[in-house]
Amino acid sequence: MFRKILIANRGEIALRIICACKELGVRSVAVFSEADRNALHVRFADEAVCIGPPRAADSYLNIPSVISAAEITNVDAVHPGYGFLAENANFAEVCDASHLTFIGPTAEVIRMMGEKDRARREMAKLGLPIVPGTPGPVAEEEDALAAAQTVGFPLLIKAVAGGGGRGMRVVRKAEELLPAFKAARHEAGQSFGTANVYMERLIERPRHIEFQVLGDRHGRVLHLGERECSIQRRHQKLIEESPSPAVDESTRNELGAKVVKALETINYVGAGTVEFLLDESGKFYFIEMNTRIQVEHPVTEMVTDIDLVKAQIRLAAGEKLADVVPRIEMRGHSIECRINAEDPVTFAPSAGHLTAFYVPGGKGVRVDTAMHSDASIPPYYDSLVAKLIVHGADRTHALVRMRRALEMFIVEGVKTTIPLHRAILADADFQAGRIHTGFLDRHLPVMGK
Repeated sequence: MFRKILIANRGEIALRIICACKELGVRSVAVFSEADRNALHVRFADEAVCIGPPRAADSYLNIPSVISAAEITNVDAVHPGYGFLAENANFAEVCDASHLTFIGPTAEVIRMMGEKDRARREMAKLGLPIVPGTPGPVAEEEDALAAAQTVGFPLLIKAVAGGGGRGMRVVRKAEELLPAFKAARHEAGQSFGTANVYMERLIERPRHIEFQVLGDRHGRVLHLGERECSIQRRHQKLIEESPSPAVDESTRNELGAKVVKALETINYVGAGTVEFLLDESGKFYFIEMNTRIQVEHPVTEMVTDIDLVKAQIRLAAGEKLADVVPRIEMRGHSIECRINAEDPVTFAPSAGHLTAFYVPGGKGVRVDTAMHSDASIPPYYDSLVAKLIVHGADRTHALVRMRRALEMFIVEGVKTTIPLHRAILADADFQAGRIHTGFLDRHLPVMGK
C-alpha cells in the first residue's frame, strides 16, 4: 500500500479521496489555489501545498506545479479525482516519469479513450455496437458535406476531445450543416485545444446508460452494473440512478460481459465508465469511455456497498481484483441529485457566500459536499454545491426518500437547482421511468416556474 497520496483536485471529490485515504491508513496531501486556501480539503488533509492563483489554468491544471508539490511532499502516488487533469494522458506520463504512481489507467489507454473517434473504432473492433458515423475526424467543409450524405440527417457533430457538451451541435437539415460545423470546430478549439470533430447519426430520444468498471494490474476487469444518466441539460448530467429502470438482469449480464471482455483486451486498470445510448427499440450504442472516477459514483456504491475510491487506490497499489471485490451483490435502488449553485430557471451561475447550509440526514441519505455555513462558492470552478444521494428498497422507495431529503436541504446566500430537482421528481413521466436525454428540454418550460 502507498505511504502518501497527493490529491490533484479540489472540492467534494478531494474530500472523498481524503476519507478513503484515512480509512486505508494512507497519508494525504492536498493542493490548493489561493481561492481555496480555507477550503475543507485543505483542512482535513495531512499536508497541503498552494500551487498557484485562483484560475484553474494557473493552479489545478498546472502540471509542473502539481508535480513539484508531489516531489516536495515526497508522495508515492497521485489521485486525479475527476475533471482537471484526471483524463490528461500527458499528466499520467509525467507522473510515471517522476516515479509517481498515477491512480488510473495507463497514458496510452487514456489517450485512446480520450480521442472519441479512435475510441469508437477500437471498441467496435472489440465487439461493442457503435452509432453509425464518420470513421475519423472531419476537417474540411466539403468533407463535412460529403460525410453528411452518408451519415444521414439528423446528425450530431461532436468534438474529438473533451466532453460536457462543448463542441457539439445537432443538425437536422442540410442547410444547417456548415454553420453548425464551423461553430462546433471553433468551440472545440477554444475548449480543448483541438478543433477536430467527427459526425454520427443522431439517436432521437435516447436513454444514457453507463457501466461502472474496475480493472486490476493482473489483466482482470469486472463491471458493477449500470447507471441511468438520462436527466441532462445541454449534455450535463443532473440526476443519476442505479440500476436503470430500462435494463433487466439478462441485458445487464449480456452487455456487461461484452464491456468486460473489451476492457480486458486493452488491459484496463482502475475505475472507469463505459457509456452507451439506448434507443427506443432497445438497441445499445457505445459513445465514449471516461477513464476516471465519475461524479455519480456514489449511486453504485450505495447499491453494491463497494467503496470505489478505496478500490481505485488498492488496485493502483497492485492488489488483485478478487481481493478488492470478492463478490458483487446489487441491492435496492439509489438516486443522486447534483445540486448546483445556479438559477433553477435560467441556469445562470450563482457564485457567492453561503449564509446558511443544512444537509438532510436519516437512514439511506448521503451528502457529498465541501460546503459549510460559512463557505464561499468561487466563480473560477464548477458550480457543484453538493451531491445528494439516497438509497431505498426499490425505486419507489428511493423517490420518496429523495423528495423528503430535498425538502430538508437548506442552502441560503446563493441560488441552487433544488427547486428544479423537486419539480422533476414530481413529474409523472419521471416517476414512471419514462425518461430520455431530451426529457428536460420538453419539461423545462413548466418546471422552472
